[in-house]
Amino acid sequence: MKIFPTKELKFKLIDNQAETLNRLNRRTEKSENLTSQRTDRSFRGIINGNEFKLISSVIGKGAFCVMSGAIESDKGNVKVEIHKVFRILLSIILCFPIVAILIAILTGKEEPDPIFILVVIGQILIIRYGFIGLAFKFLSRESLKRLREVLDFELVNN
Repeated sequence: MKIFPTKELKFKLIDNQAETLNRLNRRTEKSENLTSQRTDRSFRGIINGNEFKLISSVIGKGAFCVMSGAIESDKGNVKVEIHKVFRILLSIILCFPIVAILIAILTGKEEPDPIFILVVIGQILIIRYGFIGLAFKFLSRESLKRLREVLDFELVNN
């Protein structure tokens, strides 16, 4: 089980590589930090030659997913993962049930019981799959949709 989900996709370009990279450069505001900021462009990020590392420019939810990949002559690939800052924050949230049960046991309010261990495991699974998994699914889909509009590509079955 991976703690944080990722997506790796391959795509086929409809236009040529030069036109696609030109369109991506026009729609991307250069930013080394990959932070959200109000802009009229679709993405913020880094483009080096045919490789890119981008976040969506949507304020509030665009920085959750980082898209990195490369554009070859007639195809490309993109990897979508959760931004490093959000991974740190989500790791802290994942530790809350463990810390809570430890505090309850150490203060003497609860006795060590196998049911509590099952409850903690259940809470961690709900946080991971219910919150993190669903948020990643929807936000990565939105970011990939935006990338698809800019780059004009078709997804290829792996």
